[in-house]
Amino acid sequence: MSEPTTPSADVLTQMMLQYAPKSALEMRSMLDGFAPLMNADLPEVGAFHEAVPVREGVSADVVVPRGAGPHPVLVYLHGGGWVCGSPKTHRKLGYRFAEAGYLVFNVDYRLAPEHPFPTPFEDCLAAVRWAQRTAARFGGDPARLAIGGDSAGGNLAAAVSAALAGDPACPKAALLIYGVFDFGMFGDVALAAAGNPQAAEIGREMVEMMVGAYLGGTRSDALLADPRVSPLTAAAQLPPSHVVVGSADPLAPQAAALVQALAAAGVPHECCVDAGMPHGYAQMEFLPAARPAIDRMVAFLRKTV
Repeated sequence: MSEPTTPSADVLTQMMLQYAPKSALEMRSMLDGFAPLMNADLPEVGAFHEAVPVREGVSADVVVPRGAGPHPVLVYLHGGGWVCGSPKTHRKLGYRFAEAGYLVFNVDYRLAPEHPFPTPFEDCLAAVRWAQRTAARFGGDPARLAIGGDSAGGNLAAAVSAALAGDPACPKAALLIYGVFDFGMFGDVALAAAGNPQAAEIGREMVEMMVGAYLGGTRSDALLADPRVSPLTAAAQLPPSHVVVGSADPLAPQAAALVQALAAAGVPHECCVDAGMPHGYAQMEFLPAARPAIDRMVAFLRKTV
């Protein structure tokens, strides 16, 4: 009997083109459909507390490492274009960091279009402060707190980190995983990088659906430059950062722009670009670069937090 096959990066791209979601509801359905594949075979952890209340409308899954604390803390903000995703869709990634010894707060912030900007940002800001106050309850060390996030969560992690500069809850480090750091760069869809007009058009439509849901149909230059929206404009306020992206990701230019800004501001940072990897690959452990990428993130946290 032949072994079951798992999707390759090229197959995933073709599936996205064929079944590209046209609304937040369709995108939620698609991500929920992928969740069982991405979250199978969870690693062992010490304890799991689901949907712990943070504030009205906001909760967090708390993943406790094995062994005695106090453990360093990671507040994780899931991706999903500000319109979908949850701790459930990103559960295994949270478990991986807990497996490595981090007390993980996987935040379930409110989503657009029901809750547009600034609500998701404010929810995540409140969640970091709550995690810093609450960490000891779960065996965590509030003085050793980091933040991480992928895609829209990478945007929120960077924006929240900048907003918390100088605050007692300011993260000591940030994992910024194929994030959006400058909304002004969205217009030039490097989504056409593959030279595929169909992919470029689908990409533009999806971007407008997500950005429109989060920021509204009409967006001023002042809004796009707001550091709560485009944290590239506040790169100097970021903590030491580990920037992760795949070379096949349309958001690779965003990562490059952030790295340039971090370097200009003298902010300690690392940047890892994984050849040929698509958007979202750190969750796709059937792709060869996923686990090494997670291992590098853990190594960075161990050096920094």
